[in-house]
Parts: sequence; C-alpha cells; structure tokens
Amino acid sequence: MFSYEYWMEKALILARKSYDIGEIPVGCLVVKDDKIIGEGYNLTKGKRVINHAEILAITSANGCLNNWRLLDCDLYVTLEPCMMCVGAINNSRLKRVIYGAKNNNFGAIQNLNSKIQVVSGILEKECSKILQDFFKSIRKFKQ
Repeated sequence: MFSYEYWMEKALILARKSYDIGEIPVGCLVVKDDKIIGEGYNLTKGKRVINHAEILAITSANGCLNNWRLLDCDLYVTLEPCMMCVGAINNSRLKRVIYGAKNNNFGAIQNLNSKIQVVSGILEKECSKILQDFFKSIRKFKQ
C-alpha cells in the first residue's frame, strides 16, 4: 500500500499543470485499490467555473467505474475543497478525503458527510508553496 505522501506528490504534479497554464494550481486524484481511477486539475479559466480539480477527478473516476458511487475510493487534493466540491464528494460516497493545504478563504471540509474520513496536512508545505508562488507571480505580473 502506498503512503498518503506518495499520492499527494502525484496530485502536486497535476497542480503544476494548472500552474503552467495560468490556473490556480490545484491537483486531484481518485484512488481505488492502489490505482488512480480519476484525475483532474483546475481548468476554470475561460471555460467553466465548475471545472475544479475535484469535479474533474470525480467525473473521470465515475467514467472509469461506470458508476456515480465511488465506494471504497480515496480522493487526494492539494487544497482543501470548496463548498461545491464538498457537495460532489458527499454525493459520490467517497471513503476518504486527503488534502494538503488549508483553504482559508473557501474551504468547506467542515461540511463533509461525517461518514467520510478526512486526513489533512499531507505535504502541506509543498501544497501551500505552489499556491503562494502562483499568487506571487500574478501580483508581480500585474505591477
């Protein structure tokens, strides 16, 4: 069995894809039986506000399993999910949510179904750093 850190490093690779295209760098994986069955990274810019990493990863996993229920699946995300994503997580019946950085502005993990386990702070420094670097680069660019 792989560690939480192992999967979060994979999610950080996806976050880097968002960063590279000017999106807020958030990456997400859905894992079942030590296999990635869904992945996503933020794609909201110029597209749709619902294209958060979690929504895309859940949708991908639904397709992989051909089922909307993601029973016995874990979701790894580099940033604490927002209210919209928590709704999708609740409805998907995920087993566990593992996240890296706390989302002080829009985090809604406290609204998660009590049956879903939560693990926080995995590679928190690394997950926070990519976000900080992104926002520093935006501020620098706007000056």
